[in-house]
Amino acid sequence: MKAVRLYGAGDLRVEEVPAPGTPAPGWVRLKVSAAGICGSDLHNFRTGQWITRAPSIAGHELSGVVAEVGADVSGFKAGDAVVADSRFWCGDCAACRAGRHHLCEKLGFVGEACDGGFAEEVTLPARLLIAVSPDLDPAVAAMAEPLAVALHAVKRLAPQPGEPVLVLGCGPIGGLAALVLARDHPGPLLVADRNAARAALVAQVTGGTAVALDAGEIRTALGGALPTAAIEATGSTAALAHLVGALEGGGRVALVGIFHGRLDIDPNQLVERELTMIGCHAFTDELPKAAARLPALATELARLVDRQIELDSVPDAYQRLLRGEATGLKTILRPAGVPA
Repeated sequence: MKAVRLYGAGDLRVEEVPAPGTPAPGWVRLKVSAAGICGSDLHNFRTGQWITRAPSIAGHELSGVVAEVGADVSGFKAGDAVVADSRFWCGDCAACRAGRHHLCEKLGFVGEACDGGFAEEVTLPARLLIAVSPDLDPAVAAMAEPLAVALHAVKRLAPQPGEPVLVLGCGPIGGLAALVLARDHPGPLLVADRNAARAALVAQVTGGTAVALDAGEIRTALGGALPTAAIEATGSTAALAHLVGALEGGGRVALVGIFHGRLDIDPNQLVERELTMIGCHAFTDELPKAAARLPALATELARLVDRQIELDSVPDAYQRLLRGEATGLKTILRPAGVPA
């Protein structure tokens, strides 16, 4: 079968590899329907930070159809449509025993700890699978995992009714966080991104207001105030430094972007203005909630897809995304071919 494998930083190859065999007990073999390229895929490609086995088939945002189940698997059968949890946890550490799988001491991710979804087929533990409607567009279904990340970030931020929220970064996670806020949060929503076309798209889909990361422009949009709640989804330390200066005293920011480099912020700003930074890692129990919300959000999610591509186009797509050329939010792989 054809697959996209990461060998090391900067070394991504489209290759023919053996198809998975009969799944082991507790595992399920899937025919991959769709898979999304994530910012963390690009980060790993650039830096090699999370390469623990190589080569490894990349891709942790995926939807598929069950082709075969291993022994001791219940709840799934051939033909079922599913989405996959990206987290590969040990189940034994204190965090796992407490149900905090996203903080597992040995946490890995699909596409790194085991082969992922940038392939025609994949085998995964049944514990990672959630059933979805077979009528759901596979490209929309593949957005369940990043939607869960967005739900977790919004939950961690915990905006209060009427409180203005600024989402910085209109990539997949920022855009989906804005969509969640638009549906769930009764209050003003601002979105900002250096890619004006992408910010405009997110504003159009969510009903938010696109602004520059400028305190004066933000004050104008909010009638003279600055926001007290923000989501940082760029992964840019420079953008975060500017964001700190665009928050009201007592404000808080949920950090969900994958950063490059070190943070250079005067800690006295945090002390004197009582600012709070909140780390947001993956998700806890939000994936089933995200999967359940897909049908109601399907129209908006489809509008946020940048393009759908075949496996052979993945290396070029990585380069295009790293250059910041996408106007939509999510590039989706279709291993069986792009629908007409």
